[in-house]
Amino acid sequence: MSREQQVSAVFVDVADSLTDDFDVIDFLEQLCTHCVALLDVSAAGILLAGEGDTLHTIAASDENTHLLELFALQHDQGPCLDCYRDGQARINIDLHSAQETYAWPEFATAARSSGFSSSHVFPLRLRARAVGALNLFHTGGQPLSPADASLAQALANVATIALLQQRALDHEQKEKAQLQHALTARVLIEQAKGILAERWNTSPDTAFNSLRAYARKRQLRVSDCARRIIDQTLDSNDIPHA
Repeated sequence: MSREQQVSAVFVDVADSLTDDFDVIDFLEQLCTHCVALLDVSAAGILLAGEGDTLHTIAASDENTHLLELFALQHDQGPCLDCYRDGQARINIDLHSAQETYAWPEFATAARSSGFSSSHVFPLRLRARAVGALNLFHTGGQPLSPADASLAQALANVATIALLQQRALDHEQKEKAQLQHALTARVLIEQAKGILAERWNTSPDTAFNSLRAYARKRQLRVSDCARRIIDQTLDSNDIPHA
């Protein structure tokens, strides 16, 4: 698939977000995968603010990135948190540079341990403020070009559109409810992913991919299937897996 076709596919998926049965978690996971392919980065993750302006990991291109973002949140440091707080994008962060990473040394150490050399962050903007952040990582040292940085910000904006489903948010409470719904769905998926990974003795990534494939084939939300795994109304033996 060409770069232009991939970009078109993203916006086709955004159009689907206007339907009532749109699966926002699955879309954001796919958006992270699109970021890796379109921007020639190694990994991508999305953080979203919930109640009390607390950030949560909502999607990631792989389990390693998901864990790294959780580490950043637990230690309250990292470029993604700074991006959310000041609403400013930042590119080509050298994770080996003490000068560039002095504000979050523990995060930089963890990122390097995960094999990453550089990072880029872009805000998920709602009007004049940020509601989350898109985090990109490189294992190599190649810089992100201005054109790719513009595309990355566009993809971050797309994530915000999908989260809010392009609806006019006249009341702050309604906005928070929509964002919190996405975060709740993510928690259910993480719980179900852990259950399946342990039950099948496989990796969390493999468990999630199997659960997502099952949901897609039956045109169900991944979060709904996850809830059924947790409350034991869906037999995990019915889900094809490696």
